[in-house]
Amino acid sequence: MAEPVQKLSDADHAIISAAVETAELTSAGEIVTIVSDQSDRYFDVALAWATLAAMTALMAVSAFPTFSLGLIDRILGRWSHDWTPQQVLVMAACLGMSKFVGVLLVQLWRPLRLFLIPRFVSNPRVRARAVTLFRVGAERRTTGRTGILIYLSLAEHRAEIVADEAIASKVAPEVWGEAMAAMLTELRAGQIAAGMAAAVGKVGEVLAQHLPRSAQDTNELPDRVIEV
Repeated sequence: MAEPVQKLSDADHAIISAAVETAELTSAGEIVTIVSDQSDRYFDVALAWATLAAMTALMAVSAFPTFSLGLIDRILGRWSHDWTPQQVLVMAACLGMSKFVGVLLVQLWRPLRLFLIPRFVSNPRVRARAVTLFRVGAERRTTGRTGILIYLSLAEHRAEIVADEAIASKVAPEVWGEAMAAMLTELRAGQIAAGMAAAVGKVGEVLAQHLPRSAQDTNELPDRVIEV
């Protein structure tokens, strides 16, 4: 099951901001850090599970009608009962609706809802959210197109790095794997701020190699971590 989502403390904010400030001392890159509680509400996924439960119940009744109707009679404390087509349809509709509503309601419990989200669904949505936030907060907001976003989505346990044009043209996406690994090591220990700081440090090392800081460089984006 998904673990409770942690919140960043003032000390965590200070750790991440200090890491960004230090990393930018040696490069022209502008590092933006964003920590999100959750990247998507996944309501469509909850609806899909509820629909699947309802359809499964209806298929079970269709496949084993005698057993299903007899079971309902026993639950209701009745002797053998002659079901009319209308009664069967009403029973099937009620059963499907109860399964649909029931499965939808149990998914209001956040840990279960997150547990039921397949990775092939959550991973692209985390990436899409990271790209959207990058476009709003960093893309084309620096003189040399040197912005880079480190995005962490806590509920999905997923991080993304999105770079602006000047960085993306010089650094292959695979290079950020070391930064991701450094972050993951700390996150597994429950240290969110340390994980972000480790990723920032690794990203800073790469930026220093490809985009060293010039004497005229100025800080164009805030160093503080943003929570959304």
